[in-house]
Amino acid sequence: MFKHYLITRFNLRNKNWDVTKNNETLLTREWMHHRIGLFSDFCLPSVARQTNTNFQWLLFFDKTTDKDFKEELETLLQPYPHFKSFYIDGMDAFHPEIKKFTTEDGNDYDYIITSRIDNDDCIHKDYISTIQEQFASQDFMAIDILKGYSLQISPDIMLGKKEHIFNPFISLIEKNESPKTVWFSDHNMWKKESRRIEIANKRLWMSIIHEKNKVNEFDGYDNVDWNTIKLDFMVSDTIEEKVSSNIIPHNQWRYLSFKNKLYVNYVLMSKKFKKALGLYKIK
Repeated sequence: MFKHYLITRFNLRNKNWDVTKNNETLLTREWMHHRIGLFSDFCLPSVARQTNTNFQWLLFFDKTTDKDFKEELETLLQPYPHFKSFYIDGMDAFHPEIKKFTTEDGNDYDYIITSRIDNDDCIHKDYISTIQEQFASQDFMAIDILKGYSLQISPDIMLGKKEHIFNPFISLIEKNESPKTVWFSDHNMWKKESRRIEIANKRLWMSIIHEKNKVNEFDGYDNVDWNTIKLDFMVSDTIEEKVSSNIIPHNQWRYLSFKNKLYVNYVLMSKKFKKALGLYKIK
């Protein structure tokens, strides 16, 4: 009835994105080595251990990827037949290649679901299952999971709750008639869409904050038990041990937690208010 694709861009050249938040050059060998480490520690294990494996993961790499990195990536992906890699000509080719593959591969299905995840983030083991539970033969419906966690891994390790509307973990259900796919627009543009479901009863994503993020800063809040979280968000054994041994107790960043809670909830309520008033233009 439907075909579900999880879609990730990795190291695609982009003329509008060339430095990290620390003004470091992107897509260098150092950047790539660091990003593959994050991918193998967080993103890959969380997707590989989904409770529902009825999906395909499409990963898009730049055609200029160095041979040794390509070999490393293919070795990581090899055990998983439902993970597929593509090597394409930068960001300009990204959406056309998604459309081309899903059109051909999903031709026998009445509907397709497309979901997105960044290569340095992490999803709950029931993420895919929860998305598919929203399927009801909708012609066009975005699925916005409001709640997740924020995990900072450097320089200090902190874990907190996070709410984020119109976030990078959004999904799209479509009738398979020239579908747009979830990547036809940037995630924050979904604020303009009226056909949207909010999931707010589960925390299904974990944003990983590190020194080479383009934009994100740690804004987690409240006291979250890592020993509980790690049962649902699968990470590498190395990271599990590192976080368990070095996470900063909540009482040592209580004031930051309080400020973050005010900020996160203010932003969430502000966006919801604007949406309710129709201040975002509806497509």
